[in-house]
Amino acid sequence: MPIFTRWRAERELRRRASEFVAALFREPADADVAWLAAVATRGDVDHAQWELRYARRALGLLTAQRDALDDLTASIVAKEISVGFARDQHVAAGMLETAERQFNARLSAYRDGLAAGAGAPTNVRMGQTLFAFAGGRFKGQDANILRAGELLATYMSEANEALRASFGTAVLPDALPPSALLKGART
Repeated sequence: MPIFTRWRAERELRRRASEFVAALFREPADADVAWLAAVATRGDVDHAQWELRYARRALGLLTAQRDALDDLTASIVAKEISVGFARDQHVAAGMLETAERQFNARLSAYRDGLAAGAGAPTNVRMGQTLFAFAGGRFKGQDANILRAGELLATYMSEANEALRASFGTAVLPDALPPSALLKGART
């Protein structure tokens, strides 16, 4: 591929990733922040905001890793998230490394929660993960855990929509199931 063509393709990929990450950096709804502060962070609105910010961004990156049309997309998205943290006006001066470390801890926990196959349903595991980081107490599948799980499922759905809007949707032939395409690729 000629160098100029490759440069344009990389630039377009970064633009699309930036567009996707902008959706991940939207602020959580005030009602969701107020609810989480009331039920999990002992009234600490800032902590509730950060937990919801981290959750949206982590679940967005996990969505890119899982659903992107190519493997390069997730790494470009991860880089753009890092750039986003560096530009985030909500990150106090001198606290970027702390914010990134906290984000990575949540990313790992949400990844584990999504990957766990046994035990509680996924939305319950996700809700419990949010509550664990927020400092809230919970018992199994109480109403607040279920609400948290539903909120995080919404974040994932929104991330998936934003991913498709930014990067496109896979198009499969009508006459063939996806498994047939894999078989054809291996021959």
